[in-house]
Amino acid sequence: MNAIISASELARAAAGGNPPVLLDIRWQLSMPKADEPPFDGRATYEAGHIPGAVYVDLDRELASAPGARGRHPLPDLADFGAAMRRAGVSSGTPVVVYDGGLGWAAARAWWLLSWTGHPDVRVLDGGLPAWEGPLETSVPTPAEGDFEPAPGATALLDADGAAALARSGVLLDARAGERYRGEVEPIDPVGGHIPGAVSAPTNDNVGADGRFLPAEELQSRFKKVGAAEGAEVGVYCGSGVSAAHEVLALAVAGIPAALYVGSWSEWSSDPSRPVAVGPDPQ
Repeated sequence: MNAIISASELARAAAGGNPPVLLDIRWQLSMPKADEPPFDGRATYEAGHIPGAVYVDLDRELASAPGARGRHPLPDLADFGAAMRRAGVSSGTPVVVYDGGLGWAAARAWWLLSWTGHPDVRVLDGGLPAWEGPLETSVPTPAEGDFEPAPGATALLDADGAAALARSGVLLDARAGERYRGEVEPIDPVGGHIPGAVSAPTNDNVGADGRFLPAEELQSRFKKVGAAEGAEVGVYCGSGVSAAHEVLALAVAGIPAALYVGSWSEWSSDPSRPVAVGPDPQ
């Protein structure tokens, strides 16, 4: 099954006999100026969303509180399961997730649901900007779902596993190139990358319209950085959000990949872990 769905395909599915549960994951990594309010995903959702969609808060429902395990560590699975059931998610019902267009937040929800065993979850390619149908402002109250998270359906890395994979396989760094090289680091304690990791910014996986490149183009892109079919591949980013988008791009290309959820925010919090800088993996 394709991990993404077009807006036209979603419109047909929503009108069909087994419509998907829709989850709105609008979120952004924002560092507002002193005179600007922080981004409010719920307010944005309430101002207009795809009919029937339920809002899910990435920071509160798709992650635990930030700390030593990173800025967006795995959520408590009991809390995550309860949040998904409140949103109407059941194991026998398809799920479509979307965000404001960047795709990172939706990919985080896609990855979590896939990792915990949901068999049918897809991301709206291009997010809300790709949707050509009506929007609504009323907040639905879905029937309680029955989804019970069962982790382990897809691969997960911790810090030691990421370090090992950088030596034995292909570890992709999904952040912008300047952060990988250590030229700038606006968020975490130190700039640079995990030794052996290869730079592969997730923004390069999409076109100007925010939609994924065709599978053949993604395959070619990933092959150039060593992530060809048959390779053991892992991905990290700053805090396990944009890396989920790269894992999704790899899935579109037919290449399974593990996610290092703690990512650079966890790795760089421990001064004993090595840091590489510059354009080369080592």
